Amino acid sequence: MDRNNPRPNDPADYEERVKKTIGNMEAAEEAMKFAEGKELESIKAKNARREDSITTTNNEIKRS
Repeated sequence: MDRNNPRPNDPADYEERVKKTIGNMEAAEEAMKFAEGKELESIKAKNARREDSITTTNNEIKRS
């Protein structure tokens, strides 16, 4: 029985993913100008996760 194993991340894609994540953060910051309440908190939380993702990915780039 063949099991589906996840494919390893391709280091060649890291820089592209960081650029896309930064673009998403910038778009979310624009949206925060018009958001309030739960939506605003959700955007802030998502951007915090994006920041962590960028840091982790940049560390992976440095190790490559």
